[in-house]
Parts: sequence; structure tokens; C-alpha cells
Amino acid sequence: MECKLEDITVHYESFGDGRPIIMLHGWSINHRHMVHEMEPLFRRRQGWKRVYLDLPGHGRTPGEDWITNQDQILGVVLDFIDAVVPGQRFSVAGASAGAYLAQGLAYRRAASIDGLLLTAPLMVADDAKRTLPPRVVLVEDPDLASQATEAEAQLLELCVVQDRGLLDKLTAALPSEEESGDQGFQSRIRENPENYAFSFDVDALPEPLVAPTLILCGRQDSVVGYRDAWAILEHYPRATFAVLDRSGHLLAVEQEDLFRALVGEWLDRVEEWAGVAQ
Repeated sequence: MECKLEDITVHYESFGDGRPIIMLHGWSINHRHMVHEMEPLFRRRQGWKRVYLDLPGHGRTPGEDWITNQDQILGVVLDFIDAVVPGQRFSVAGASAGAYLAQGLAYRRAASIDGLLLTAPLMVADDAKRTLPPRVVLVEDPDLASQATEAEAQLLELCVVQDRGLLDKLTAALPSEEESGDQGFQSRIRENPENYAFSFDVDALPEPLVAPTLILCGRQDSVVGYRDAWAILEHYPRATFAVLDRSGHLLAVEQEDLFRALVGEWLDRVEEWAGVAQ
């Protein structure tokens, strides 16, 4: 599906009907990984409209030349929400850099948000300023590593647990070649911390977000870490904060059962808060 905004056309997929939940994927991939991680949670849960978009420069959404920083990407997301679910309250689920954008939505639209999910959230845009645990592999499989394709080897670099079944799930969520996005666009923003970060302090919300929130971090996440996320907790008085052992930046797959249990409980809380369950 396509949403034509004033200066950009955003590609997205939508499933189900009911209260909207906006899904924001990580950097350098597309909406596909969010579909794989989130859709199983709605197989037996009704009343939700799940909206998965490709962010600018990712998937089938172009990286327009006028977009040069994260503030403008957030502006596109805000315009997209206004066009696709106009005048409605909504929930937000973001992973990694998508979680950074989700915090931007909490900063700009707290009064419209019924729930917030941050998975392996990017908290500090500048890589050199993050508080990170050392890179570790808790479960090694030398045979798997030696037989891996180039794409699989890149995924294994992020894995705390090396397992063929897990690797197959991760590979299935990778963008196809035609959905790989504008890598030049991605690099121009990602490689400059001033472009990759918001121009405002997204951690200092104008007012606390009182909607149910879930912050999930990997104990062995050497990409964004977990300590920096703790600092925002007081801005989210209805937040559950969980740091999962045996998981890194790919915690939704490495700790799939725990991820689904915790996100399912968060959805229960959001339904209670929003009155969807009545």
C-alpha cells in the first residue's frame, strides 16, 4: 500500500481492524522484521489495526534528497500517522532506531498515545557515547559459522546464541534485494551523529507519558546496550523495564518466548487502559 504525502510517498502494510498500532522498524532494514516479530501476537487477539511502514530510505519508501536528518524522518512519520489514522489515538511499537523514533512520537504526541513498546531501543545516537557491555557469544556453533553465507555471517555477528533455527528466522525477515532501500541515504544520516540524533533532547519529555509502556533490552546487547535506557524510566510511570539474559540486539528472536509473553502482557495493559477490552 502507498500513502502519498506532500513531499514523499510512504510504503506500508496494514493488517486487521480496530485500535491503531504503528510499527517502526530498525535502521538499514524494512518493515518485514516487525511483521515477523509482532504478527504472531495477534493471531488470537482481535481489535487491533497493525500498521507497518517503511521509513524514508528503507524498503520501498524513497530516501528523498530533502530529508537530511532524524527530525525530518520523525516529521514524515507524524504526517503518515495523520494521513492513515487521522484524528485517532494510537499505540507505537519501535525496535532499535525505530524505538528512538517512537520516543520522538512520545515527545511530540504524548496525549494521543495509548501505549508504547521499545524493543532494544537506540538511546544514544552517537556510537562513541553509548554505554555498552562487551561483545560475547554465549552459545557458539563453529560449524554454523563456517557454513554461513555472507548475509548469515553478518547476522551471526549480532547473535548471542548461534543456532540454525534462530538464524533461519532472522534470515526470513531480511529485506529482499528490491526492498533493500537507499543505502546511500541511510549512510548519509547514519554516519553523522548530528544527522542521526534529534535536534531536541528526546529523553526530557515535556510531560510524563502516562500510557502503559514496555522497555525491553538485551543484557548482552553490544550494539545499543541497556544501561542508557534505564535513565528514561521516570518519564514513563506506567513502564515495565526488562533486561533479558541470553539476548543481544536481536532479543525478539533470541528470547522469543519471553518477548511474546511480555509484549502480550503489555497489550493487555494497553487494552485495559484504552477500554478496548470492554
